[in-house]
Amino acid sequence: MNKRDLADVVAYETGMSRNRALASVNVVFETIAEALREGADVRITGFGTFKVSHRKARTGRNPRTGEAVEIPATRSPAFKPSKAVKDRINR
Repeated sequence: MNKRDLADVVAYETGMSRNRALASVNVVFETIAEALREGADVRITGFGTFKVSHRKARTGRNPRTGEAVEIPATRSPAFKPSKAVKDRINR
């Protein structure tokens, strides 16, 4: 399922126009992304939690040359599904 498919389901279930549903889906995704950019967790009860995980800077190796390479610290989005979602998937 992609974003347009999701918007089609929202449009069908709510009676919204397809374009309005797509705009709504885009607003939800942008809001989640902006909150994560600011460092906030996004908890959606019954669905899961989006949060930012932090990776420390570290030294890696170039697989071709074996040369040491400094890998900078990064922030990465992570999702932890709720128990309800896990249970629904594992029925």
